[in-house]
Amino acid sequence: MVKRLFDLVLALLALLVLALPMLATALAVWLDSGRPVLFTQWRVGLGGRHFRLYKFRSMVVDAQARGPQRTAAGDPRITRVGRWLRRSSLDELPQLLNVLRGDMSLVGPRPDVPAQQADYRAEDWRLRCSVRPGITGLAQALYRSRATPQQRLQADLDYARDHGVLRDLRILALTAAQLLRDSGN
Repeated sequence: MVKRLFDLVLALLALLVLALPMLATALAVWLDSGRPVLFTQWRVGLGGRHFRLYKFRSMVVDAQARGPQRTAAGDPRITRVGRWLRRSSLDELPQLLNVLRGDMSLVGPRPDVPAQQADYRAEDWRLRCSVRPGITGLAQALYRSRATPQQRLQADLDYARDHGVLRDLRILALTAAQLLRDSGN
């Protein structure tokens, strides 16, 4: 209950503070590559329940029809504005709405697409789905997007075993440090 209240308060504050930058981001996506501005995709959440995840669209409109589900470096499906959104992680901001809806938390394992369940042992999948997925998580705080699949899995399971508001604050601080460091490149 405390964690959910923490998520609600911080998500509402973030939406208030970030309303104008989010509007500017939506406009940039629209001017660069048209509509839709948001990308939605089914993901797996708490208890294995599926929900619609929101992101600013960073790829061409028909990206899923053009190539693999996993994005590689230099992927030609990523738009000009999309490269900047991904580097800055601004594409993730609409997920604050997922937090308000209760689909996600600010911190937790990143939500997988349903097909990724096949990548897990049954007990690991159950543990992973025992917590709400997050906008950021331990793997992102430690490795950003450079985690190997095994590092990501271990970080997600570690978080699911031991999570709470104080740990979330530490993970948010580590994530902010990662973002600041990467934006200096």
